[in-house]
Amino acid sequence: MSWHLEPLVGFDLETTGTEPREARIVTAAIVELRGADVVGLRSWLADPGIRIPAQASAVHGISSERAAAEGRPAAEVADEIAETLAGHWRRGVPVIAYNAAFDLTLLAAELRRHQLPSLSDRLDGAAIGPVVDPYTIDRSVDRYRKGKRTLEAVCAEYGVVLESAHDAGADALAAARVAVAIAERHPQVARFEPAELHERQIHWYAEWAADFQQFLRRKGTTDAVIDGSWPLRELAAPARG
Repeated sequence: MSWHLEPLVGFDLETTGTEPREARIVTAAIVELRGADVVGLRSWLADPGIRIPAQASAVHGISSERAAAEGRPAAEVADEIAETLAGHWRRGVPVIAYNAAFDLTLLAAELRRHQLPSLSDRLDGAAIGPVVDPYTIDRSVDRYRKGKRTLEAVCAEYGVVLESAHDAGADALAAARVAVAIAERHPQVARFEPAELHERQIHWYAEWAADFQQFLRRKGTTDAVIDGSWPLRELAAPARG
């Protein structure tokens, strides 16, 4: 049976910013699916420990005041998210995240910030995965389609209902359903085993990054550098005391 017909997990973070090594978790959700049915949902609201910029609050609707009053300590939230994801990976369940390199890098940075075990540590030193990233897959299998590749746009392309964009639970569920829709439209994606699909995405993301970097440099941004690492970007080396 193809991976997209097996149990799946959707994952999403809403955050304080757009730089994953610096931004903090505000909300998070992990959705479990079996077929079309949602069979589990965990969600979190964190106190990120810093003010949430107005631009970020305008996106996800969480103010600094609400996060401080209702949110749980950031370290507890990051630890629980990481342990939940690791538990699914231990069972071989694919974790689906739209633009996974952002969410997983941000989570990894939070774990380091709070001196918690890394994702790999929780897997006894093994690499994380399998990860399924509809953003990366869609760009590869439908490379020349015009238009945006936001989650909202890709949901519209594949006929997936996105109930409330930038709500972590809604985005996590939509990402999972988009992944299933891509596999149904593109049988070559459905035929991969999850581990092989994970490896393919490493190469697809690197190819896209190299092409985009070359495009930017041709257009005049001669020093443009696009990180081609997936699903985790390298974190800065820890400061030495």
